Amino acid sequence: MKTITTTDDLAAYCKEAATHDYVTVDTEFLRERTYYSKLCLIQLAMPGTDDSGAVLVDPLAGGLSLEPLYDLFRDTSVVKVFHAARQDLEIFYVDAQVFPEPLFDTQVAAMVCGFGEQVGYETLVRKIARQPLDKTSRFTDWSRRPLTDAQKTYALADVTHLRQIYEFLAAKLAESGRSRWVAEELQTLLTPETYIIDPRNAWKRVKTRTSSSKFLAVVQELAAFRESHAQSRNIPRNRVYKDDALVELASNKPKSLEDLGRSRLLLREARKGDIADGILAAVARGVTMPPESQPKPDRSREKLQVNPALADLLRVLLKAKTESAGVAAKLIASASDLDALAAGVRDVAALKGWRSEVFGEDALRLCEGRVALTASGADIRIIELD
Repeated sequence: MKTITTTDDLAAYCKEAATHDYVTVDTEFLRERTYYSKLCLIQLAMPGTDDSGAVLVDPLAGGLSLEPLYDLFRDTSVVKVFHAARQDLEIFYVDAQVFPEPLFDTQVAAMVCGFGEQVGYETLVRKIARQPLDKTSRFTDWSRRPLTDAQKTYALADVTHLRQIYEFLAAKLAESGRSRWVAEELQTLLTPETYIIDPRNAWKRVKTRTSSSKFLAVVQELAAFRESHAQSRNIPRNRVYKDDALVELASNKPKSLEDLGRSRLLLREARKGDIADGILAAVARGVTMPPESQPKPDRSREKLQVNPALADLLRVLLKAKTESAGVAAKLIASASDLDALAAGVRDVAALKGWRSEVFGEDALRLCEGRVALTASGADIRIIELD
């Protein structure tokens, strides 16, 4: 097993990889103690049936630049193959504002090919590569050096089996004509906004029991301060204060350090110093925020007049269509989406892109009374109406 620790060796490997149609990629990282992921290892493999074209890249080696790898990512003649790529892509985007293109995500492809929703790598190795996968090193400290042989073997398997999985899924997509479906799904992963967290929008992730705009104004300011503080110091947001403490602060609206000291849920470190000052300032901004600037909860679907019979028919149609297509129903439409359709809403994902081909077009015709459903044994059939 070769481990690359110099820029020259990485450049030589990437130059050879650029002569192939694809390269498989994976990473190992730590995030428990930081806001941003700490990249600890990169695994790469060129096409082949053994380990000769596979390497480990040690980003913790002093003086190693990842620019040769990023040049390979920019080379559109080579497909970059990942499994469940989101966190890997976030690391590369935050580090160098680069996306690997063209991208192929085997988790997304497996979803489209009928393997279910968010299928794991181990499952695909077992079902496609017909190989066992040793996961004993899954929970390990990848920042410690030297790496053990067991760690290296585990890490390398994440890209060597991926070659067979990619080739199988790519062929199946080409045969079924669904490659475009995967391309549509991957657009979100290749969008910078997916990885940029604006502190002003952090409040939307906090679950609250009230939708009062005055209350949400304080939540917004507390969440924005927490996010900014965590980003600037590269620490997990929960190390600043957790969501339940944030909601408690928004409810009690402390005005002094003495008030903070009465909190039941606030961490001890947050009751003094920069965090305490930031909390008090955030609460003050939230309390004095003018009504026109206060965040407004999305109530667009609260008063929908749902036709329950039509909603039930849409559920039957969704089940029939997704079973026929071999795609998980949850990937096409959620229960709330179906209710929205039954209430006349048309701005739902199920009516767009490849989802429209599988379900949306017929769902719309059903809503408009142009088709009916009939059962024949276990089969559901669509009947055209005059």
